Amino acid sequence: MSFLELILIILPVFLIFFIGYIGQRLIGFDIKSISSAALYLMSPFLAFRTFYTNELTIDYFYIVLACLLLTFTLLLVSWITARIMKTTRPQYAAIILGAVFPNSGNYGAPVVLFALGAVGFDYAVVIMVLHGLIINTFGIFFASLGGEEKATWKQSVHKVIRMPVIYTAVAGIVLQLTSITIPQVIMEGISLVADASIPTVMLVLGMQLAVISRKKVAYRFVSAVTVIRMVVSPLLAVVIVYFMPLNDLIKTVFIIQAAMPTAANTTLLALQFGTEPDLVSFTTFVTTLISIISIPLVLFFLGV
Repeated sequence: MSFLELILIILPVFLIFFIGYIGQRLIGFDIKSISSAALYLMSPFLAFRTFYTNELTIDYFYIVLACLLLTFTLLLVSWITARIMKTTRPQYAAIILGAVFPNSGNYGAPVVLFALGAVGFDYAVVIMVLHGLIINTFGIFFASLGGEEKATWKQSVHKVIRMPVIYTAVAGIVLQLTSITIPQVIMEGISLVADASIPTVMLVLGMQLAVISRKKVAYRFVSAVTVIRMVVSPLLAVVIVYFMPLNDLIKTVFIIQAAMPTAANTTLLALQFGTEPDLVSFTTFVTTLISIISIPLVLFFLGV
């Protein structure tokens, strides 16, 4: 894989960032309203379609286990980092949003497709959906906990319970396992909304970058999150999958996904709950830029 080929893979991502950035600069949108539409209206359809159309196998159990182990370990690392850096609760929540959740969908899946082909891409999609569910549960919980409303733990759990993406994912699994067929015309409508979610999320990130006030961004937190996200996460992934009864292809896909920059969805959550959105979106931007160098290095060490 050449450096130029990798640039061509990630170019669409940066193009969408740029469109959102320019649109916000020239027009000025209500960013929170757009992010709410993506979070509450579009993402649930994406989760439903993915779980409804992807057949479950025993490998998925171990993939789920690996994803959860990595998530909890990164949460622990983030907590220790926050304690050392003596953060406020919003800053702690922002560190978690930036360090724990990778951009495995908009960025990771295309990279896996190019590097490992269609078979690897199938596993990348499964991991992407699992990460999406984790973001829309743990991510929402911590974003709410550190938000402007200063929610209690109980209130944060209630916000998670009210998220429609959880129920649409479960509905997709149930319909698949019970072999209930949805009419094609309805699935086409579901797909239209689902396909709109990912580019909308990326546009919102570009818009948020356009209104960032750099003087409000604590760069020491950005640096800490960047190290956790881009270095610690893939190294932990290597250790975790080493003990899993998975084939080498799945292990490689998992490590690549774990090496991705901060998920664009975290910007949506930070905006939705007022959890240091400048810090979260700027961290996403920085880790995405660094990934231009770090992702080829990961692929090289994996022997791709």
